[in-house]
Amino acid sequence: MMQWESVIGLEVHAQLNTHSKIFAATATEYGAAANAQACDFSIALPGTLPVMNRQAARLAVKFGLAINAEINRHSLFARKHYFYPDLPKGYQISQYEHPIVGKGSVEITAEQGVKVIRIARAHLEEDAGKSRHEDFQGMTGIDLNRAGTPLLEIVSEPDLRSAAEAVAYLKQVHALLRYLEISDGNMQEGSFRCDVNVSVRPAGQQQLGVRAELKNVNSFRFIEKAIDFEIARQISVLEDGGSLRQETRLYDAEQNQTRPMRSKEEDHDYRYFPDPDLPPLQLDECLIAEVRAQLPELPTPRKQRFQRELGLSAHDAEQLISEREMADYFEAVKARTQADAKTVANWILGELSGALNKHGLCIAQSPVNSAQLALLLERIADRTISGNLAKQVFHSLWHSQPSARDVDAIIAAKGLTQITDRAEIETMIERVVRAHAEQVAQYRQGKSKVFGFLVGQVMQASAGKANPQQVNQILQQKLGEPEASG
Repeated sequence: MMQWESVIGLEVHAQLNTHSKIFAATATEYGAAANAQACDFSIALPGTLPVMNRQAARLAVKFGLAINAEINRHSLFARKHYFYPDLPKGYQISQYEHPIVGKGSVEITAEQGVKVIRIARAHLEEDAGKSRHEDFQGMTGIDLNRAGTPLLEIVSEPDLRSAAEAVAYLKQVHALLRYLEISDGNMQEGSFRCDVNVSVRPAGQQQLGVRAELKNVNSFRFIEKAIDFEIARQISVLEDGGSLRQETRLYDAEQNQTRPMRSKEEDHDYRYFPDPDLPPLQLDECLIAEVRAQLPELPTPRKQRFQRELGLSAHDAEQLISEREMADYFEAVKARTQADAKTVANWILGELSGALNKHGLCIAQSPVNSAQLALLLERIADRTISGNLAKQVFHSLWHSQPSARDVDAIIAAKGLTQITDRAEIETMIERVVRAHAEQVAQYRQGKSKVFGFLVGQVMQASAGKANPQQVNQILQQKLGEPEASG
């Protein structure tokens, strides 16, 4: 049977964090009333001229430096012609032959280990408007608020070989944009969009197959599902003796399938030519040096530091650095507590993340701040409460009014202080041993698993307050070692 290889390249469109549009001094805030932010230039009134947004260029340079890319000191804007109702000018101002950011790369963690994905270019362009179909009963409304919003289009080489690799790459780029504060990366609001180019070829063949472009899939999960479906579809067509055509396809999440949208345009179809109203974009060395000095610690070095200095596993470090806010929260907790890094990571990735997901919150919206979680972990470390009791305190912190989020006050009010008095624990153990003579006998006859049952009975008798380590130690001393089972 023929073995197939998939080849995937991605075009990411990231909305840049600027206060105004790329060629006009008009706001870019999300959620404004339709066309409230459509300016003279956005609607292509005769005589209006573009003026370059300096901050957009700075953010593009920042991304280029972060991926060790070529920063082109001289770049050009071009007109990309196509005709949609939401593009009043009849062309989009973009960059073509001379982009601001040239070749670079990012690293991802793939099945076979670390893999370098080449980035061909990252160029500046303006966004188009938005066609709205759902509210007009068979007609289409045009909202030009988004027209002219600055975008950075990041184009990868076709180095990805699976849907899982594509998602890993997208998550890495997404994290990088947020670390750099270049884009908020909100996929639901359209700040982070992706076009996916997919083709298949016989394993070992160098020539690329016929590609399909999947447009604007708006979640990592749907991107993975869309790629997997498209790979299977193309292989099925070829194995049935059919042929593929280069086309643009849409992904239907409800049906989990792609369907044709239109034939795929080639570059010459857009009739690119230099924009006569915009001079070349010139970058001086002072600007580049200034931006370089502002670069934060990036996700990959931060992950490596968490592993090297704090002893975290690659998996835990990867999860923590996936969002800058989460990594910052982790470091803030770690700085305030004697708890080891693994314990801190477990609480953030477990209890805290679970609560955030349940309530649909991001970590910046967490009711439990880093100082409160740090104090909670301190109370486990100093044996004031056990780990299980700490979960009750966390639940109370989460659901309390801000003024009542006091770890020590909650522990005192609920009477959760851990029992560490040896005599008191011994008394509870003696009662459990007398009440469960049969299980004690089984343990002494070699059924060592019964020990866990007896520990559980002691913990139940103490309402979970007895120190678990002491319970285990004292109970073991009381019962002795079980007989060796034959």
